[in-house]
This record gives sequence, structure tokens and C-alpha cells, in this order.
Amino acid sequence: MKILFLPLLSILAIVLAGPAFAHEGEGVAGGLVSGFLHPILGWDHVAAMVAVGLWGAFLGKPAIWQLPVVFPVVMVVGGVLGVAGVPVPQVETGIAASALVLGVLVALAVRPPLWVAWAVVGIFAIFHGHAHGTELPEAANAVSYSVGFVIGTGLMHLIGIGFGLLAHWPQGRIAVRAGGGVIALAGLGFLTGTL
Repeated sequence: MKILFLPLLSILAIVLAGPAFAHEGEGVAGGLVSGFLHPILGWDHVAAMVAVGLWGAFLGKPAIWQLPVVFPVVMVVGGVLGVAGVPVPQVETGIAASALVLGVLVALAVRPPLWVAWAVVGIFAIFHGHAHGTELPEAANAVSYSVGFVIGTGLMHLIGIGFGLLAHWPQGRIAVRAGGGVIALAGLGFLTGTL
């Protein structure tokens, strides 16, 4: 039971967190650090990115490594769109919905074909990447900023994978599904804040 305490406490922190300060447009100049901090300081990003790793681990091989690769690759495409000024409608709503939907998929133990999981993760990655790209600090190097947000995203995926590996045991499976439910509730909270 002690092994479940820290991950559940982390998920609770996501739910109780305030607004996503990473979306304030203020960033640490210098690219890499600013990019790294952007996804980590935005609780809506954290919830969705942890959920990607969690769902990948829950689905097992090969999704455990493919989903956390698909997300940042497509996120970079969204980032390029954001830097280029290409509009993507309802970015904040898409980010909030990503936590809600991914959390529900984990909570309900949904096991779609792998290509469907790629598509779900990829669609949401566009929104996350676009937010990162449009909020590139003026003084930051776009390439180092992108590397930073991909590394930050990867760390969030690893946290989700680590928690998701508990699904190998019956009680762990319950905890993982409950974690998905908490992420979904956080996503609902984020979503109501964007409407």
C-alpha cells in the first residue's frame, strides 16, 4: 500500500493545483531551460503527459514506448505550427480535453487498436505543441526551446509509465485505473476553466 501513496499523492497535487502558469507568456530566456519548464509548470500539460505514459504502460508492449514517442514527435509539429503563426482553434480547450479523455481511457481500461491510440495521442499532441510554440520567449532559441520541451515532456511520460507499471498486479491495476479517474477529474476541472 505504501508504494501507491506517492503516485496517488502526485495525482492529487495535479487536481488541487492552481492555473497553468506556463501559459502566462513569461519564460526564462535562453531556450532550453524555458522549454523544459514550460510543460512542467503547466498542470494541464503535466496531467495529460503523465496520462500518455500511464495509458501506454497500461496497454503494454509496444504501446508503452510507442505512445511516449508519438506524442513528442507530433508535439514538435504542433510547435512548428505555433512558431510559424499558423492558427489552431481552441488550443487551451484541446489541452484540457486531453487530460479528460486520456484519464477516462485509463479509468475505463479502454484497449483500442494501436493505431487508434496513436491517433488519439497525436491529435492531442498538436494542441500541446502549438501552445509551446506560440509561447516561445522572444529571447529564446527555437531549437533549444523545442529540445527543452521535448525533454520535459519525456520526463512526464516516464512518471506515467512508472506508475502505470503497477498494472501488472491486481491491486496495482485498480490504482492505475483510479489514477486515470483522478486525471480525468483534473481534466474536467481544466476544461471548465477554459470554457
